Amino acid sequence: MTVDDSSASLPPLDFRSDTVTKPDSRMRSAMAEAEVGDNMIDVDPTVRALEERAADVLGMPAALWTPSGTMANLAALSTHLRRGDRFLAPRNAHVLINELGSAAWLAGGMPDPLDHDGGPGRPTPATVRAAAGGDGPYYALRTTLLSLENTHNAAGGAVTPPEEHTALVAAAHDTGLRVHLDGARIWNASVALGVPPATLTAGVDSVSACFSKGLGAPVGSVLAGSVEFVEQARRMRQMLGGGVRQGGVLAAACLVALDRVDDLARDHANAKRLAAGLRDQGWDVVEPETNIVLAAAGDVSATIATLRSLGVLTLPMAGKVRFVLHRDVDDDDVTEALDRIGKGIRA
Repeated sequence: MTVDDSSASLPPLDFRSDTVTKPDSRMRSAMAEAEVGDNMIDVDPTVRALEERAADVLGMPAALWTPSGTMANLAALSTHLRRGDRFLAPRNAHVLINELGSAAWLAGGMPDPLDHDGGPGRPTPATVRAAAGGDGPYYALRTTLLSLENTHNAAGGAVTPPEEHTALVAAAHDTGLRVHLDGARIWNASVALGVPPATLTAGVDSVSACFSKGLGAPVGSVLAGSVEFVEQARRMRQMLGGGVRQGGVLAAACLVALDRVDDLARDHANAKRLAAGLRDQGWDVVEPETNIVLAAAGDVSATIATLRSLGVLTLPMAGKVRFVLHRDVDDDDVTEALDRIGKGIRA
C-alpha cells in the first residue's frame, strides 16, 4: 500500500464516534434559558420534565437522568444484582468491554458472554435458556439477569427486531431472569426499524438510553423502569456521585435532543453511502444497519494511522476500522472522505 499525503493539511473529518457531536445554537439557548432548581432537595423542574417525557417515550413507568450511559448501566446492574450473581450479556456488549469492569468491580456481578448465534449482536432464546440453567446446590452460581444491547455497538450498530427482542425477553423471564436493556442507541434502532422506542423495550425490567451520541446533547443518559426500581437506582446514582444539583441546564439539552430522533435517518443513509463507496474502492465492509460502518483491514492500527494522515479520523472496533456517522458529519463530508481515501490510499 502506498499513501499520498498531499491531503494531510486538510481539515479533519471526524468519524471516530457519534459522541463527538457538539450542541448547536438552539440547544445552547435551551440550556441557557432552562428553569432550574436543586435536584437533590426540590427536584429540578427541567430534569423532572425530561424524566417524565423519557419514561413516556420508552414505555416505562418512571425514569432517572444520569450524567452518563456508563453510570446508567452501572446503577441498573447494581440495583438488579446481588454480590456474586451471574449475569448474561451478548459477547462484546458495552457493559462487558467498555465500562472498565464496573459490572464486576462495583455491581458485584459475574459476567458471562453469550455468542451471537441469533444474528449480529444477539443470542438465540435457546442459548439464553441453556445459559440460565436452573436451581443448583447452595455453592453454585445464581444467574439472575440478562443484559441486552440495542443497537449493539461492537457488532456494527446491529439492530434487534421487535419479534426477536420479545422472544429473548420471554426466554429470560421463563427462566427466572430479569432483563436490562442497554439502549444507548435505541433511538437509532427505532428509526431503522420504523417503530416507536417503546416497542423495543417491551417486557424489560429496565432500560438505559443516551442523549449525547447521535442526538447531539453534550451530557446525559436516562435509566427507566418501575417506580420502585427507579427509586432504588436513584440511591445508587447518588452513591456513584451522580447527584448533579442544577441539572436542568443539562436536561434542557436532552429535551431538545429528543426532538431530533428522526434526524438519525440521515446518518443511516450516509452510513450506507460510505459503506458502498468504500466497497467500490475494494474495502471489505459490513453492510450497516444504522450509523456504524465496520471495515476490515490487514493491519487495523496502521490503517487508522494512514486514514488520520488523510484527515479522516476513525477508531478500532471488534478487530475492524470503525466509521461512525453523526449529525456533525454531513453528506458533503462523506463525499469528501471517500475522495480523500480513494486518492490517498493506492493498493
